[in-house]
Amino acid sequence: MSSLWEYANPKKFVETSQRVLPWVTVLSVACLVVGLVWGFFFTPEDYRQGATVKIIYLHVPSALVAINAWFMMLLASLIWLIRRHHVSALAARAAAPVGAVMTVIALATGAIWGQPMWGTWWVWDPRLTSFLILFLFYLGYIALWAAVEDGDTAADLTSILCIVGSVFAVLSRYAVFFWNQGLHQGASLSMDAEENVADVFYYPLLVCIAGFVLFFVALVLLRTQTEIRARRMRALMARERMG
Repeated sequence: MSSLWEYANPKKFVETSQRVLPWVTVLSVACLVVGLVWGFFFTPEDYRQGATVKIIYLHVPSALVAINAWFMMLLASLIWLIRRHHVSALAARAAAPVGAVMTVIALATGAIWGQPMWGTWWVWDPRLTSFLILFLFYLGYIALWAAVEDGDTAADLTSILCIVGSVFAVLSRYAVFFWNQGLHQGASLSMDAEENVADVFYYPLLVCIAGFVLFFVALVLLRTQTEIRARRMRALMARERMG
């Protein structure tokens, strides 16, 4: 049985991800098309929220991916700090812009969904505030990678930033449990079946979530390949200058 750490080898990672990427891409597109068409065109309006409830098919998956993308970056950063595998650091860097875009989508769709319900586009609700702070951490993480020339130093500093920012990723996920007075509704998906949305919305939502997660995986694989090639190119250019 091959070791998971084999994929810390950049060549092995690129070869494997190139084989996996087309399948993940096709599955993600299929899930997104099926889930969004099913959700937006073949589900009824909610008796309280009307047609605005259908924003759930964009808002919930993007918020889920935005939060869990940071946890993926945290895991990759810890692997870098402990094992010094460059692929893990580059994978974390590759995931950051994707997570940031997902955060923007979640914030925008949340505002559109919340305005008819709350009568305002924004409230300083604990979950919304922690989610906004998480977005700022995404921006800071991306900026720090760009600001530091030495790749290993940048990976060290961004890994530390990722650990600190994980506090707000946790708060974004569980703020509704920590502060009951927030306006934000409870979790749409829960281990408690009574807290889930109605089945007519639930099943297309699961398909949309699968599509968003697979799309995130596809983008991270593609961007990590690009980061590996860019790092290899920089190393070759530095060697030529020294030679």
